[in-house]
Amino acid sequence: MKCVISVLGKDSTGIVAAVATTLAECSANIDDISQTILGEEEIFSMTMLITLRPEQCDFNTVQERLEAVSKRLGMQITIQREDVFQFMYQV
Repeated sequence: MKCVISVLGKDSTGIVAAVATTLAECSANIDDISQTILGEEEIFSMTMLITLRPEQCDFNTVQERLEAVSKRLGMQITIQREDVFQFMYQV
């Protein structure tokens, strides 16, 4: 199952590592990743396309684990199934 993860918040050390470690623990594969620092406020923005293996770790479990990372880092982290993401952003 393909999913899109979005991360947004104040830049700090270890954001990519925390998210990637959580995904690795869930046997998810990072297919694509893009990140940037926005403006003088140093707002960190990252988007990932991942592949989940539901037999290893289901969507809800990954979502719960990313919520814990989000709280720990003080950032916004969302995960959506790719088909839902594509549908929401069709013009």
